[in-house]
Amino acid sequence: MLADLAGGFVALLDPQTFLHLIGGFLLGLFFGAIPGLTATLAIALLLPFTFGMEVVNALVMVMGIYMAGIYAGSITGITVNIPGAPSGAITSIDGHALMKQGHGAQALGLDAFASTIGGLIGALVLMLLAVPVSHLALLFQTPDKFSLVLLAVITVTVVARGSFWKAAAATILGLMISTVGIDPMTPEGRFDFGSFYMVEGIGLLPAVIGLFAICELLVQAATPSYLTRGENVAAMPAARHRDFIPSVRTLREIGPVTYVKSSFIGVLVGMLPGGGASMASFIAYAEAKRGSKTPERYGQGSHEGLAASEAANNAMCGGAIIPLITMGIPGDAVTAIIFGVFLIHGLVPGPTMLGQNLDIVAPMFAALFVASIFIFLSVLAFGPFYLRLARINRGVLYAFIAMISMVGVFGSSFSSFQMWLALAIGGFAFGLRAFDYPVVPMLMGVILGPYLEEFLRRSLIVSNGDPTIFLTRPASLCFLLLTVLFIWLLRVKPVPGGPAASGDTRP
Repeated sequence: MLADLAGGFVALLDPQTFLHLIGGFLLGLFFGAIPGLTATLAIALLLPFTFGMEVVNALVMVMGIYMAGIYAGSITGITVNIPGAPSGAITSIDGHALMKQGHGAQALGLDAFASTIGGLIGALVLMLLAVPVSHLALLFQTPDKFSLVLLAVITVTVVARGSFWKAAAATILGLMISTVGIDPMTPEGRFDFGSFYMVEGIGLLPAVIGLFAICELLVQAATPSYLTRGENVAAMPAARHRDFIPSVRTLREIGPVTYVKSSFIGVLVGMLPGGGASMASFIAYAEAKRGSKTPERYGQGSHEGLAASEAANNAMCGGAIIPLITMGIPGDAVTAIIFGVFLIHGLVPGPTMLGQNLDIVAPMFAALFVASIFIFLSVLAFGPFYLRLARINRGVLYAFIAMISMVGVFGSSFSSFQMWLALAIGGFAFGLRAFDYPVVPMLMGVILGPYLEEFLRRSLIVSNGDPTIFLTRPASLCFLLLTVLFIWLLRVKPVPGGPAASGDTRP
């Protein structure tokens, strides 16, 4: 098998295949960095064009988009405090704080380095442990998945800065939003107020665009100096390419344990259906803060927090591919579309995939590995350009972001109603932020609410309504105990200065 995996790297030496990887990576950078144009949308738009591609080239290009798209969500989050994708939301907390302190090049360099480390570890796990790790994922049953999702929801609420009750209220609002539309267990509409538009529910993209892009635009528009260049960002000298290389001192401060632990959290979360980069980054960030010697710095520009969330983000990519290849179960929205790429070319992911088509899958694994290295190379090449985003005239920049955001919402659903919905959510989030309610817990409620409800109801159906099923399953009990431990460590025994993981996208 190792010889076949090595053959995957050899396949990338073909100029045509390598160009597909580079093209996919650049496309992922563009779509991931601009709010509304996610990696999911990029691969969805690419899907029809894969008909005329060689299967290896198509899969290699998709891997480039996937890895770059997950990473690029943090670029605009760090520079202008508007993450290009939900996966960049938690990174924006400390990344933009560093940007405002005049350390933008350092933040972008650490961001790219952590993404590279996480991506490499995720790809290695995918290549070397795909089959045995997939067997472990099979052991997780519905009650275990519910307890894991509950852990993620409660953790992000607990670590939010400021009032715990405001963070809890924001989370509950997100969970309420997630219940609008068709019931996941029965084909009936609910909370639709008699409108057939509301029956389709509130999509994730309108929620993300509303909570982050539209809300941030309204916040900036309410600031008298919003049309000036820059946004209260400390004066920075012209950045040189070497300024984006993290110093040895900073890397020692973060420590290899943070990178490795966060990466493995990302891999494990990615393996679980419904996990995704957002959940991985939140859990890794909370765990890094729990074990940190300086937890009071989280939310104020913590190098450790930035590295933890980004390493988990990109390590998730390798983890999400494992159940897709070995069991035919997509780990997130992107892998669900990648599943379609396989089907277009007559390949059916499942237990026999590695045995029968390893010559096709191996270049895909290699592409994920090489794309991880491209991440750090990209910040060395384009880093100074990224920093200029913070110095562009805000009137021009925000008008462009608003236009792209609305086009992205419409392109995802072809519904003008979803565009108005994004605007409404943005206005509502603006009101919440005016009263210091965090919006990140609300986003977590929107993302994880459907999974929390589905896994809860399915578990109770299996147990005939007996809630003790969550205590009798070892994995489920372990996740519940971890939830209690997080609450006790971060709330009963708070660190000096209080929890510093801001639930807002602002430090």
